[in-house]
Amino acid sequence: MSVITRFAPSPTGNLHIGGARTALFNYLYSKNQKGKFLLRIEDTDKERSKKEYEQQIIKSLKWLGIEYDENVFYQSKNIEKHKKIADELLQNNFAYKCYCTSEELDNKRNEAKINGVNYIYDGKCRELTEEVKKTFVVRLKVQKNENIKLHDGVQGEINIDLNNIEDFVLLRTDGTPTYNLSASVDDKLMNITHVIRGDDHKINAIKQILIFNYMNWKVPKYFHVPLIHSEEGKKLSKRDNASTTEDYKKIGILPIALRNYLLRLGWSYKDKEIFSDEESINFFNLKGIGKSPSKLDFERIKSLNEYYIKNLDQKKLSEYFQNFINDYHQDLSKEYCDKIIENLSILKNKAKSLEDIYINSKFIYDYNNQINDIENIINSNTKTYIKDFYEEIKNLKNEDENKLIEINEKIIKKNNIKFKDFGQPLRLILTNSSQAPSIKDIVKILGISETVSRLQRHL
Repeated sequence: MSVITRFAPSPTGNLHIGGARTALFNYLYSKNQKGKFLLRIEDTDKERSKKEYEQQIIKSLKWLGIEYDENVFYQSKNIEKHKKIADELLQNNFAYKCYCTSEELDNKRNEAKINGVNYIYDGKCRELTEEVKKTFVVRLKVQKNENIKLHDGVQGEINIDLNNIEDFVLLRTDGTPTYNLSASVDDKLMNITHVIRGDDHKINAIKQILIFNYMNWKVPKYFHVPLIHSEEGKKLSKRDNASTTEDYKKIGILPIALRNYLLRLGWSYKDKEIFSDEESINFFNLKGIGKSPSKLDFERIKSLNEYYIKNLDQKKLSEYFQNFINDYHQDLSKEYCDKIIENLSILKNKAKSLEDIYINSKFIYDYNNQINDIENIINSNTKTYIKDFYEEIKNLKNEDENKLIEINEKIIKKNNIKFKDFGQPLRLILTNSSQAPSIKDIVKILGISETVSRLQRHL
């Protein structure tokens, strides 16, 4: 049987960075094995599920280059099939109706808490044989005094004492299915062969295996990947500022940089650090997944991003930058955006993100709003050097680099100064920033006419 994996997010928020890694691992393994990678939207929580989050998840996967096969599988469309399986389990005495009220269960939980023990449902209704005219939930009958083994491809063989697993709910009082029932049935309907997900699902795996065994279905192979932790070593939550793909996208992290980082977060192949899309598929294997949690290293992400910004071909970088502006800086006019893209080879040099490129280009599109008091920029001495530069450059017909170098050397020699003595104030006048490119690059970007105009404003 060919490999079929799935990614099954709930559309209750933007795609979490851990979810993105899970999707990537599933995608890469299925492609490595010449199989299929499917997307299942678990949208049965009607109150919290939002179409906008579903669209963000799908868009983020596409942004990262994670392409799913076939149409999106919606869990909500299969609720009747989930309920049918619960009915079969009832008929075969693998499940039962539980009439305990919420108040009764809460009292028992509080009693267990007072006694300092973990609460496990006591099976009060497990052996009832007659119908009761009360609302009920349907619970699975979990075997007692037995062990069950989870053969986990990452964590190894895990033995669980079933006395520690309560008779969990399959159908709620309103007849809607719970997560473990729906996930089990959907995995069967989709013919999933390998379930690759976070290790916070290990107990869910046990519950799902029980359902598979009762239904006499073939159990998928499970691989539970350690979670991603924050730099402080805590579980990464949505409250962190770097927990979702949107957090990275809006600060200008390139999808190929984030994808490469996620690939190496908890997985390794020899000493290789940078992977092309083709290499990531060819080299990916489940044996390379580590058993320990991975710490998010934001500096490493920025370092990778800088690498790709510097090494991407100009056309691809321009495409990424244009999309970034369209999504997050729509107020930037097409004229200025085109000007930045035209000079990306210069403006990308000190940038670790697309946002850096945007900010470093501010002297192009926001100069009039950034001008400081001239007295804070130049003094009487430097004003002389700036005036010399103005007199030389105003007669140039184009931004000839050799001619600009010649002008700089002439001013340095004439005034017996170092380049920084007039280069730094000149840069401030032309850009209102000390972090701007070189003088010749500034003139090239602005053009002779705009450069002269800015100098005239001060002289």
